[in-house]
Amino acid sequence: MAVTAYILVKSNTSEADRVKSTIESLDGVTGTDIVAGDVDFIAKVSVDSPGAVKDIVAGGIQPIDGVETTQTYIAMA
Repeated sequence: MAVTAYILVKSNTSEADRVKSTIESLDGVTGTDIVAGDVDFIAKVSVDSPGAVKDIVAGGIQPIDGVETTQTYIAMA
């Protein structure tokens, strides 16, 4: 069963295009939208396990230069 998660990303806004394209290139990321509000991006992830979500966030998104914070929400349905 696939796990869907939404990763809210706050970043340095001068780096928005580069950060967005880097996030989109990660395996398991199915889409990334720039949004208005408290965060700059919402990335949608579809993977096989909650552990794989953690791997994408901790190993893929958070290390990107320009990413300030992330919040992860796993879909329940």
